[in-house]
Amino acid sequence: MSQALHLEHYDLNIGENNASHHTELFGEERLIVRRGEPFNITLHVKTDSGRFPLDDNSFFLIAETGPSPTKESGTRVTFALQQVTDKTQWSASATYGPAENTIIVSISSSPNAPIGVYKLTLDQQDTKIPLGEFTLLFNAWCLRDVVYMPKDAKRQEYILEKIGRVYKGTFKRISETPWDFGQFEPDVLRICFKILDSSPNYLANANEDCSSRKDPIYVSRVLSAMINSNDDNGVLVGEWYEYPDGVFPWDWYGSAEILQRWDESGPVRYGQCWVFAAVACTVSRVLGIPCRVVTNFESAHDSNANLCIDNIYGMDGERISGGDSIWNFHVWVECWMDRPDLGSDFDGWQVCDPTPQETSDGVFCCGPAPVRAIKEGELTKKYDAPFIYAEVNADVVNWMYLPSGEKVKINVKSASVGRCISTKARGSTKRRDITNVYKYEEGSQEERHSYEKADHRNKLHQEGKEPGLNLKIKLAKDMVMGKDFEVCAQITNNCMETKACKVVFMASAVGYNGKLGEYCGFTMEEAVELAPNEVKHIPLKLEHKNYAPVITSERLIKVTLMTLDGEHEEYNTAVKTIVLDGPDIEIKLLGEARVNQPMAVELSMLNTLPEKLQDCSFIVQGTGLIAEKIETRIEPVGPKEEAKARVEFKPTTAGTCMLVVRFKSDKLSNVNQSLNIDVKE
Repeated sequence: MSQALHLEHYDLNIGENNASHHTELFGEERLIVRRGEPFNITLHVKTDSGRFPLDDNSFFLIAETGPSPTKESGTRVTFALQQVTDKTQWSASATYGPAENTIIVSISSSPNAPIGVYKLTLDQQDTKIPLGEFTLLFNAWCLRDVVYMPKDAKRQEYILEKIGRVYKGTFKRISETPWDFGQFEPDVLRICFKILDSSPNYLANANEDCSSRKDPIYVSRVLSAMINSNDDNGVLVGEWYEYPDGVFPWDWYGSAEILQRWDESGPVRYGQCWVFAAVACTVSRVLGIPCRVVTNFESAHDSNANLCIDNIYGMDGERISGGDSIWNFHVWVECWMDRPDLGSDFDGWQVCDPTPQETSDGVFCCGPAPVRAIKEGELTKKYDAPFIYAEVNADVVNWMYLPSGEKVKINVKSASVGRCISTKARGSTKRRDITNVYKYEEGSQEERHSYEKADHRNKLHQEGKEPGLNLKIKLAKDMVMGKDFEVCAQITNNCMETKACKVVFMASAVGYNGKLGEYCGFTMEEAVELAPNEVKHIPLKLEHKNYAPVITSERLIKVTLMTLDGEHEEYNTAVKTIVLDGPDIEIKLLGEARVNQPMAVELSMLNTLPEKLQDCSFIVQGTGLIAEKIETRIEPVGPKEEAKARVEFKPTTAGTCMLVVRFKSDKLSNVNQSLNIDVKE
């Protein structure tokens, strides 16, 4: 029988272990390690029994996670001391410490172990001694972990980076919004595991769910469902039209506040696609899955899974609603992992989309689907590849309903969906276009092969001018909220003969998700005649008094141009979405930024509207600069007057911190500006 171990106390060496496992930014309140790499604990033993012998019978260690851990599920493991710690499985080795009566125990988890909060126990001669708890995460630094990501710069960006960019607007007018992922903010780690523990899978069978957490495919799919609240007590309530008793989605600045609110009181009102995606990115990075936020412009929503978006118009030019739509932009995340279920060709970035659009296996979730499968048209690869493929590759088919009831095809546009697919560049604040990662060049042989594999129709025409009338919409250079401006229809006759047609040119408010609002401009010419190669221009004036009452805070206007030749059954359309510019907020620093020293900024913004702004305020926030966001209310601001405010605060963290300023009022909102501030000790 081995000698009994008399333990005085133990030390989890949290500071050293967390630093070596790249988790020191979580703080030193708990031991947080990544799977497949060893960590060291120190045992302080009593001296009255002599030096404790170290061999494979000295003691055993037990690690267990979940409410009902079992050996069969892999949520409870028992292992003895070895000569050397084995990084391929749960193992431990021990040496005598430099201090008297201390033993250093090196423990390694399996690179395939379930992530979670573990209890560690020392078992010797049926005497069990608790050694505290540790949190185990996925490990992008470990070659044997399926989330392994080569190159430290990538791991720094997609696991540890706290500040990101979300891209919105239109593919011709891309705007960016800074986002604070806040993965190392207080309680966020605990909340992320609470999200997993709140899922229907966990509530139905906790042990099976905890066992499945060894697989990032499973975890990312659960997160895709739990970030929205459609089927469960998930994090965010989606809303695109009315926002009673909640936060307007455009007002969110970071993930930590959303997660903390959910922890306190359940589903948070309200989110839209970029909020869902940014929160999913935070949770994925916290759990150790490399993740980035991606925006797809002109994103198709194919509700009937035919890989086509059908737009049906009446003879008056009005679109007849259907299930399909094209969003100006849509935001999802990509998670990095191997796909042993599909083969190594499909390792790497996987699309996961937590925005509740369509159900998958009866649940509002989407992915993970390999980006490689989307590009190659491999739509049988799990999960939800056909829906994502359509978002970036669907054909747009325009139809006309004739008075007789017949439906006539106007045209097919095969290159209008999936534009300027964007993510933040690694190690930079610049935008990176990754469209070529999702799809081959339009018209290339590779693209044609991808379409064939996806059972998509062949393209109707190669690139080049089509016979008939060519329609373009020309925009004004200065389209600022509050000003009147003109857009122009340009119609070119590419035929050898004279063409006559009716022209309908109109504008309406539109949400970023494609939902049309009320009209704000309309003109029609019953009989327009164009000689061969003739070009005609028809103006449409958009006045502030007409568009201001109907547009949303996103400041989007959809302009539609149609030509109708009923005699020859020839119909043409052109559509363009306008993003009205908002005024600029100027941020002026007063004094030098130093930790715990008062400083101030002066804020100013010109009111470009021809009317007075009421209920005005500047909202200032920034991690490391301001503990809680500051809202400074100011007097009403008249037309062409400047809104001004002075805000004081004390920075709390040295280094580069981002200050975010927003302005809101009764008639003008969704105006923001950011500034990086270097804070000195």
